[in-house]
Amino acid sequence: MTKTTHPLLKVLMYLLLIVGAVFMVFPFIWMLSTSLKTVGAISQMPPQLIPNPMNWDNYVTIWNKVDFGRYTLNSFFIVSIEMVGSLISCAFVAFGLAMFTFRLRGLIYMIMLATLMIPSQVTMIPTYFIWKEFGALNSYYPLIVPSFLGGAFGIFLMHQFIKSLPKELYESATIDGCSPPGIFFRIYLPLCKPALAALGVFTFMGAWNNTLGPLIYLQDKELYTLPLGLLYLKSENVNQALLMAGAVITTLPVVIVYLFAQKQFVQGIASTGMKG
Repeated sequence: MTKTTHPLLKVLMYLLLIVGAVFMVFPFIWMLSTSLKTVGAISQMPPQLIPNPMNWDNYVTIWNKVDFGRYTLNSFFIVSIEMVGSLISCAFVAFGLAMFTFRLRGLIYMIMLATLMIPSQVTMIPTYFIWKEFGALNSYYPLIVPSFLGGAFGIFLMHQFIKSLPKELYESATIDGCSPPGIFFRIYLPLCKPALAALGVFTFMGAWNNTLGPLIYLQDKELYTLPLGLLYLKSENVNQALLMAGAVITTLPVVIVYLFAQKQFVQGIASTGMKG
């Protein structure tokens, strides 16, 4: 017998969710509103949520004069390659750890998970000097190459999802004469779409919002990404409307990606906890 929720409790729960949603969405609405205001309208009291008139010139100015178009292309280039590298490498390693039995498998998996507890700031300086020795500073290599080496969180996410799939799939394919790479690409990879979507969203958000990496490795302004361009824009003491227009351009792709991948993202996150 299932318990029925009291109507009053249900109303309070929905009210709490609505209030929480307002608090989360309002900063973005205010940012969008400010990006459409003139300099004088920003300091107007009381402040207007819907600017009148709407000043779309802020977006034209920041796109053309501040070179945000180039920064956007740079960000999409880096994010696209990082997503491909991360999805393939994490899925491949997770498949090996989940399906194959070999010595020290458990120890390797535990050491990999332990790296999640190491802050990236600890390895930042040694990593910088390694890339300096390779002569890769002021290039995208330090930002792109690590994604092809797998990440602990991505491997864990994919490992948990693959473990939730019936192992009989692997055994049946082996009996039919399919090789391990064939089993991975033809059977398991298509079944991992929800987990891949979840990992893709996480990878996109991490790569798109990455400010510290480009700040350390990139010196040429033509190589700047959007977050780094926004940081540079802030240091130039431009007016707040232009700054908010840049913030909207930077934030919008993340929102769009999440909205399109929302169903698969939620399904992938929920499925990773089905089996340990």
